[in-house]
Amino acid sequence: MRSAGLRRTRRISRASAAALVTALALTSLASCGTSSSKDDDSNSASKGSSDPSAPLDPKAKVTISIDCMPPAAKAAELREWNEDIKTFNKTYPNVTINGKSTPGQCNEPPRFTAMLKGKSQPDVFYAYFSDLQQVLDNDGAEDISAYVTDKTVPALKDIQTQVVDVARKDGKLYGLPTSNYTMGLMINRKLFTEAGLDPNKPPATWDEVRTAAKKIADLGKGISGYGEYSAGNNGGWHFAATQFGLGGDVVDASGKKAAFNDANGKQVLQQLHDMRWEDDSMGKTQLLKWGDLQKQIASDKLGMFLAAPDDIAYMVQQLGAKYETFGLGPIPGAEGTLFGGNNYLIKKGSSPDQIKAGIAWLNFKNLTVGKGQFDWARTKADQLPVGLPQPNFFLGESKTKDDAARAANATMPVENFKAFMDNPVPGKAEPPKAQEIYKILDNAMSGVLTNEDANIDKLLSTAEQQVNQVLANQ
Repeated sequence: MRSAGLRRTRRISRASAAALVTALALTSLASCGTSSSKDDDSNSASKGSSDPSAPLDPKAKVTISIDCMPPAAKAAELREWNEDIKTFNKTYPNVTINGKSTPGQCNEPPRFTAMLKGKSQPDVFYAYFSDLQQVLDNDGAEDISAYVTDKTVPALKDIQTQVVDVARKDGKLYGLPTSNYTMGLMINRKLFTEAGLDPNKPPATWDEVRTAAKKIADLGKGISGYGEYSAGNNGGWHFAATQFGLGGDVVDASGKKAAFNDANGKQVLQQLHDMRWEDDSMGKTQLLKWGDLQKQIASDKLGMFLAAPDDIAYMVQQLGAKYETFGLGPIPGAEGTLFGGNNYLIKKGSSPDQIKAGIAWLNFKNLTVGKGQFDWARTKADQLPVGLPQPNFFLGESKTKDDAARAANATMPVENFKAFMDNPVPGKAEPPKAQEIYKILDNAMSGVLTNEDANIDKLLSTAEQQVNQVLANQ
């Protein structure tokens, strides 16, 4: 849900102020300022051309603040960030980058909302795919359509149209992607083997999931076969993903009416109810949110749950698990899957030169094969994860080059993700008002997981009425 998934920049521990200052002192190019750089006397929009097609004036001194600089606690990532600024400045010596580092998750929804309302976002700010409407409702982002071309972003033609179009509204482009993901079925290969299941063939249907979950739970020792969220908006997020997998939807094509109170929606809740209460394969502890299932599967107490590939890096880096433990298959049903990710947008009111500088940085850092986040040789040398199937938004020649470099520098057994990679599932974007909808659907998920006598029809009917009210207020 990447909005509700509360993920993708990975949870990080709060760094001490002293440590952060020490790390930042290593470079004069990064700071944690939160104010817009338009107030910096060294930045002068009048020195640059207002023509979007004109290149950035090398004589114009431009200062831009950038969201989500790695904190001091992530030493390798911060070192790469600073290296990239130095490399970038060889081409753009007139651009000063002020990095903004946020303790905890980079884009926590409450903080993000407050930032937009207070107009305190950095000049180049991070947002989940599902955040665009909220940003526009707060008049928070510049239309960068005229600035993004095959000259300013050479790989543009090789980026999946769906990924780029997430940042479009009414024909206008407001952002550029940094990552994408689709949901699949995460498995614990060790528990699969112990239960007599083939870890190279993750369950492909919900009937197969139920059978496998029962076998894994029968291992005893407090092990659950399957796990699911039902709190913190995460339950609703997974309801949507499961519904997509069955070929269903959450809202209709108009985006103005709920579409989940149907046979597919009933199946989503019924299968969870049956695994929880009839099979006793989901454990007794419920009302789980993001982070809980990761801890369970990383400690060999859970066999399966729906997840995006980057959960694997989190579990290895933050929870001490081993890459060999995990496998990944397509979402059961495979009719569709939830598609999400992250963008960077340019703050409304930025000067033309700031927009150009921001796009130049995003192109270098996030959208160029072999550089920035796609410099897999450097990533491996820094002992960071290489080999996860996502982000993977390139097509054509860019994809061929990136796949080869990723495979050559892999730090994990990529064959464990073969089922996921060999069976791509069409991605579906999150619904409008995603977080509000997910919060409502949490109640339906928690209802069947905490109450054996839950009335599924009533849960869906109530959720439908509440979601229709939310959609009517758009």
